[in-house]
Amino acid sequence: MPKPKAENLTEVEQRAMEVLWSAGSGTVSEVLAALDAPKPLAFNTVQTILRILEKKGYVRHREEGRAFRYFALVDKATASRSAVHSVVRRFFGSPGALAVNLVQNENLGAADLARIRRLIADAEARK
Repeated sequence: MPKPKAENLTEVEQRAMEVLWSAGSGTVSEVLAALDAPKPLAFNTVQTILRILEKKGYVRHREEGRAFRYFALVDKATASRSAVHSVVRRFFGSPGALAVNLVQNENLGAADLARIRRLIADAEARK
C-alpha cells in the first residue's frame, strides 16, 4: 500500500475510512448512510471529507454513472502505524518513552504484561 501523503486523519476522516475499509468501497451516499456520527452529516460534508482523503492520498475514486465510487488506497494497518508514529514523534520522542508511559500510567492486565515481556525478550534476542 502506498504511504499516505499526510499522516494524520481527523476523527471524521477516520470514521469515513472505517466505512471504506469495512465495505471495500462506497459512494458518498453509501458512506453517509454507514457513518456513525454523533450528529448527522450533510451529503456535501461527506463529499468534502472524501475529497480531502483523496488529496491526502488515502483514497481514490472511479466514476460510476453520475456518482464517484471511492476506494481505500491505504489499509487500516498502515494508517494505524502512521498515526502511532505521529503520536510518538509529537508527544514522546521515542517508542521507548511511549512504552514507559503506557506501562507506568495504564492499568495493564496480566495478559498484556505477559505479551509485553515476550515482545521485549524477542527484541533482545534479535540484537
